Amino acid sequence: MDAKYQRHDATSAEGIANELIDVYARVYDSPPYVSDPFFSVSSFTDRLKDAITTEGFETVTARRDGRIIGYVHGVTLPADRMWWTSLAEQRPARLRTLADAGLVFWLRELMVLPEVQNRGVGKRLHDTMIAGRAERITLLTCVVDNQPAHDAYLRWGYTIIGSVKHAPESPVYDAMYLPSPC
Repeated sequence: MDAKYQRHDATSAEGIANELIDVYARVYDSPPYVSDPFFSVSSFTDRLKDAITTEGFETVTARRDGRIIGYVHGVTLPADRMWWTSLAEQRPARLRTLADAGLVFWLRELMVLPEVQNRGVGKRLHDTMIAGRAERITLLTCVVDNQPAHDAYLRWGYTIIGSVKHAPESPVYDAMYLPSPC
């Protein structure tokens, strides 16, 4: 698919935040997400604001005809993040050491508009993002019931560490890591 991919740091991401939120609203405007307060636009907006202020924030957007058709964003994993520490001894020792050293990238969100899904945009966003990161390992969480995304991450080489909840009201996620950059 013909798209233009562009990196944004925290400052430039703030300038396109409304576009990112609009994409989120379109992607999550279907069951089971549409009726779940955790996936509401206002809840996402709060999570996006939190991400933008976290060390190492970056987003990569895919645009076609001037509009964002997908994006990915993430941060350097804070080693004391509750969901991460809740995995306790399930976390491989090497990942704990790398996280303590600020060398784990947390891919927080990856989304592609429904009408352009399954055309390689998500994979290209993913690969573009992690290819430009200094961290040695990429970590993400994926809703267990989101089978298409879950299957894609496993195909892309991710390994499941264990299950977590980001907040009491959140669904169950699988924490997954990519052993080395693609």
